[in-house]
Amino acid sequence: MSTTTTRGAARPAPAAVSPARPRRGPRGSSTLAFWVFTGPFLIGLLVFVYIPIGWSLWLSFFEARFTVTPDKFVGLDNYRQMLENSDFTRALVTFTVFAALIVPLTWAVSLGLALMVNRLRFMRAFFRSVFFLPTACSYVAASLIWKMSLFSGVRFGLMNTVLGWFGIDNIAWLANPDPPWYWLVIVTARLWLQSGFYMILFLAALQNIPPELYEAAAIDGARPGWQTFRHITLPQLRATSTAVILLLLVAAYQAFDEFFNLLSKTTWGRPPLVELYYTALGQAQDYGAGSAGAVILTLLICLVTLLQGRFMGFGRRDEAK
Repeated sequence: MSTTTTRGAARPAPAAVSPARPRRGPRGSSTLAFWVFTGPFLIGLLVFVYIPIGWSLWLSFFEARFTVTPDKFVGLDNYRQMLENSDFTRALVTFTVFAALIVPLTWAVSLGLALMVNRLRFMRAFFRSVFFLPTACSYVAASLIWKMSLFSGVRFGLMNTVLGWFGIDNIAWLANPDPPWYWLVIVTARLWLQSGFYMILFLAALQNIPPELYEAAAIDGARPGWQTFRHITLPQLRATSTAVILLLLVAAYQAFDEFFNLLSKTTWGRPPLVELYYTALGQAQDYGAGSAGAVILTLLICLVTLLQGRFMGFGRRDEAK
């Protein structure tokens, strides 16, 4: 080993330092793990959502009958055709009525269930599971149960059996548009299927309300019940209520399963998605007109959602008082 001399003292020469191996830091590992776990979902989102949306938008400007690779550009003719189609415009009115019925009913029922479950002191988990369980049920299965067992037009249906106890004749719930008893069937089916999900959202919001607010209200003389609900609970649920209403509106616009299974042989009760189904996948297979109708429906959903969010103050900062 070589030595060096400093002021007469011998010192060993410093050993040669080998270059260190580049190690992968925590940032590189986390980036790799992110792409490993999210990559398949992003690919699926691109292949099954974004590409079909872009392809549908492209098809809406072409004459696409019995083909998804058209070459004849027609501009806005497909949009004009759908807006002049009385069946499609009637379907838009149908879903507007459906949204006007189901959105406030579901909001009220889910909030009421959340308030009741939140006040329970025992078996809270049991009742929460019972009310949430219908959300796991298939919309198709629920529609068939409602159609064939509960609201069957014959005297063996449950509702007609109950009405028969009071001397009321059988009602053809789904056969005639006048009177429109079919709304009772559709609304109750959707109400039973989705109320439990929104109950969970309200229940989570209720449990995040600071109990000190209620204690301060009691000290100030506020009576429990409607007074505390109006001035404390409901304002604290404003953000959750807005999100629930927006989700309900979008879900109402996209209603398909219950309408298709309950009113598949009628033309007076079709919602927009059912009408688009028959337009694009019916005998004509007009994919261009069907795509144009889908774009119109999407724009209408976005417009109503933005107006609702604007009205409810969604995303607005609370001004400091």
